[in-house]
Amino acid sequence: MIKKVSRHIVQNEPLLFELSSPGKVGYQLPELDVPEVSAEKVLGAEHVRDDIEDFPEVSEFEVLRHFSRLSTWNYAIDLGLYPLGSCTMKYNPRVNELVARTEGLAWAHPYQPEELSQGCMEVIAALEQALAEITGMDAVTLQPAAGAHGEFTGILMIRALLETRGNPRKKILVPDSAHGTNPATATAIGYSVENIKSNDRGMVDLAVLERAVTEDVAGLMITNPNTVGVFEENIRKICGILHDKGALVYMDGANMNALVGVARPGDFGIDVMHLNLHKTFSTPHGGGGPGSGAVAVAKVLTPFLPSPRLKRVNDRWSWNYDLPQSIGRVRAFYGNYGVLVRALAYIMAHGGNGLRQATLDALLNANYLRKLLEPHYEIAYKAPSMHECVFSDDRQAKKGIRTGDIAKRLIDYGFHPYTVSFPLIVRGALMIEPTETEPKRELDLFADAMISIAKEIEENPELVRNAPHSTRTPRVDEVTAARKPIVRWKPESKASLSPAAD
Repeated sequence: MIKKVSRHIVQNEPLLFELSSPGKVGYQLPELDVPEVSAEKVLGAEHVRDDIEDFPEVSEFEVLRHFSRLSTWNYAIDLGLYPLGSCTMKYNPRVNELVARTEGLAWAHPYQPEELSQGCMEVIAALEQALAEITGMDAVTLQPAAGAHGEFTGILMIRALLETRGNPRKKILVPDSAHGTNPATATAIGYSVENIKSNDRGMVDLAVLERAVTEDVAGLMITNPNTVGVFEENIRKICGILHDKGALVYMDGANMNALVGVARPGDFGIDVMHLNLHKTFSTPHGGGGPGSGAVAVAKVLTPFLPSPRLKRVNDRWSWNYDLPQSIGRVRAFYGNYGVLVRALAYIMAHGGNGLRQATLDALLNANYLRKLLEPHYEIAYKAPSMHECVFSDDRQAKKGIRTGDIAKRLIDYGFHPYTVSFPLIVRGALMIEPTETEPKRELDLFADAMISIAKEIEENPELVRNAPHSTRTPRVDEVTAARKPIVRWKPESKASLSPAAD
């Protein structure tokens, strides 16, 4: 049973619209000391409106208190563990933010002359070189703005290379253990997608793969470690099978947090891969961006990298646009620069030995949790776990409790839920990734909560079925919310939207 329950210390907060009263303002201005001029006369009547319909009218103090209260509802990495598997929600060191706010870097404008941008270009060059060394690849582009954007860029380059050989081919192979964006990327570029089934160890079945690789196959998009947290032990053979048929291998590098400093994809035979800098190299994660899906390539694909590329001439950096085989720009300017600064700060602060240690700590933490939880939850695959471990709800389902119920009960214990029902190849998946930044005490508290929930399911399953119990809003009808979302506020809908009404 629960020893301590997380309780909120502020009352339910109404909507800002509900705090509104006509005539309230959050400012005071002195009397005009110049003649008053009509806005309509200066700007034109068509550019002026009397007011904004339903715009909230509140005082400064009400705004301050409203958003301060709302902030106490948020879960954050500063408060506790994010066990979200496949997302690597790890702590972003504050020194990264300090470096990114260096005046000459933070205020650099992409249109300023090259001679005034040498330091900024040096940062880009240094990060490209570091990522190339870490991945074992020949070159890197920092243009893509996110992981899926990096996938898109990589497959475009594969297509461009194959077109120069006379045939772009028709099909991309995607294992069922790959990330869900992979088939969407291949389809968006015009390829058909064929799914490759995993074997009973959660890895690509070599016999199935060999039968699937025909002259129509352009490439394979593989995630390694894959989404069940297992390293593809036969990755060299996999690459050989594709290369023997003139196809290429794309690696989804979202799980590089398990490889940095230990293994390099370029050494496996990977032709192109992307990196999620927010997952592996500690740049900001979520909130809609900005992000970075840096793409690393082997030598055969370097002519097709997005334009422009950095070049060094007479000890001076410049941009080279003379790239006849380039796939062109994939992002305005040169990528999300502030994110790149943070990633380089992270890499330089750790150094080679530090990056390797972070990887080993991530592997240790995941396997520590696996060892604690295996007596209580069914592990999906018996193969060794990497940086994340994936369980199924098979044991709990016998009591009518599924992974979503367990996740909601975990909220009562003060923890953010793990990744629910993903990967899809694991029925009722519980996907857990503690990352390298979590101390043993936090892991023990999380494990204790998960073990307590497992015992509750045996003794009182209804308690878990109806969770959460300590949140302001109880369990909601998620199906109705997804099918009939309320995305626009209207005055007459106050009652239905108020937390108190719920």
